[in-house]
Amino acid sequence: MSPKVSPTTKSAARQYLTSTRAEVPDTATIGLTNARTRIVGNRDGVLADGIVSVVRTMRVAGAVLTSWGKRIGSVVTPLGWVLALFVPLAFLFGYSFAWTELIAVGYAGVVLIAIASVYLVGRNAFTITLVLRHRRVVVGEPAEAVISLTNPSRHRVLGVKVEVPVGPGLAEIAMPSLASGATFDDTVSIPTGQRGVMRVGPIRTVRADPIGLVRRELVWTDASELVVHPRTIAIPSTSTGLIRDLEGSPTRDLTNSDISFHALREYVAGDERRYIHWKSTAKTGTYMVRQFEETRRSHLVIALSSASADYATEEEFELAVSVAGSLGVRAIREVRNVSVVTGERTPEFAKRKVLAVKQLSTLTRTRLLDELAVVHHSEAAIAITDVARIAAEQVTGVSVAYLITGSMPSPAQLRAASTTFPLGVDVVAIVCDPEAVPGLRAVSGLSVLTIGYLEDLKKSLSRLAAA
Repeated sequence: MSPKVSPTTKSAARQYLTSTRAEVPDTATIGLTNARTRIVGNRDGVLADGIVSVVRTMRVAGAVLTSWGKRIGSVVTPLGWVLALFVPLAFLFGYSFAWTELIAVGYAGVVLIAIASVYLVGRNAFTITLVLRHRRVVVGEPAEAVISLTNPSRHRVLGVKVEVPVGPGLAEIAMPSLASGATFDDTVSIPTGQRGVMRVGPIRTVRADPIGLVRRELVWTDASELVVHPRTIAIPSTSTGLIRDLEGSPTRDLTNSDISFHALREYVAGDERRYIHWKSTAKTGTYMVRQFEETRRSHLVIALSSASADYATEEEFELAVSVAGSLGVRAIREVRNVSVVTGERTPEFAKRKVLAVKQLSTLTRTRLLDELAVVHHSEAAIAITDVARIAAEQVTGVSVAYLITGSMPSPAQLRAASTTFPLGVDVVAIVCDPEAVPGLRAVSGLSVLTIGYLEDLKKSLSRLAAA
């Protein structure tokens, strides 16, 4: 028999359950992490909703003000900010101390601000293009960029000032007013006194007031790059480094004994009888012998030092780069295997010296000169001795090696660099020294060419070939 529960007990239990439900939070927001929970937590109600609404309104207002602040900040110059701060102070102190002159200055500032704001009104209805006449030039050659301004609208457009960044400099061009459909072209000279990659553009138009309170810039084109190649010269072809090899590549030189057949010719005294072609001899009644194309194997290594310690002046390094380019271009033109290497530089915070070389692209003449255009010397780069040693280890089948450096390495260092190559490899050191007399000397099996100008390279190589 179940015990009876009094009405008073039931009422107390009902009140207890009701109060317990009120204390249990809403489980819908438990575990949720968003902007609302970060502001009011799991609370729900009119007060929480009001707080969230205020925060959302402040965020939207802040975003709008930030956007307008960026726009204003991008067009107002430091002088404009100074004037905008000075005008309220002029009115404040002018009216406070009855200073008539200061009040007049304040109104003058207001007029200047109003006039400057007029220059920001409106938009440009024209189009601008930038075209480089040449993408690649040799150092010292003239280079130009053509800027075209066209008015495609139905109305006449006012003149505008155009700014074109050219390398570290800035070119300013005042474009005239254009009628509907008219076009105006202007050229900008690009300095090419130094090799490298010259960045031209992007073109931007500038609308500014005469005083300089506001300045509005619009970018119209992307930046273009002009590659300034080092100067090179045509050097004579030489057989240095060419080794007769049956596994080599056929050349245009003809020989009496090889495996690449070329043609038949009449027998002359001194020809070997084993090369007589008897069938042709029987038909013609004259002795005919086989003539072959000579097959040769050649792998040139051009090692350029990029260590600042190997050069006394900047002119020596530029001459060395031109020498490396001239040798590499000649080898590529002759379809010879060539490797052009330069020393890597050690990072500033490295614990030990980086012993490595960088191989430049020799796929085409243009690719090689493009990479030589951005080669620079560095105090952290390895010297010519290390460059030669690493090149000898990494490049196989070398037949001739050119070591290009400045006037600072001693003959003993050049000799040490040449001994890193295997026996049978012709090693030629080219010393670039504008102050020295050009010459050729041999140092214990090493040929040392000293040149003062790039034109001396042709004569020195001819003397080397004759020797």
